[in-house]
Amino acid sequence: MIQCKDCEFYSEDADGRRMFTCDPFGTIKEPDCLVKWQLLRLDMLVSTFRGMAGFQEKMAPMQDKIMKYVKRELEDLDESENWKVDDEDQDEPYL
Repeated sequence: MIQCKDCEFYSEDADGRRMFTCDPFGTIKEPDCLVKWQLLRLDMLVSTFRGMAGFQEKMAPMQDKIMKYVKRELEDLDESENWKVDDEDQDEPYL
């Protein structure tokens, strides 16, 4: 099995970050390369999801405040329009 560091599609930049230029649809040398590529992509997806979850945690208190405000405004609108609707609770008809 070929190691990624020995492959021609592998390089490191000045900061020491690993760069993979292999393409799973054209430049895969071995079946194990595809497995490694899938693991790298899966790791990227997990890290992106964690970032989104962290952002959602930061936004949750603000979203709660906004939802309470909207709920209160909708209730105020309902109360202000109650005069337009006849009260069905009245048992005595008007004479």
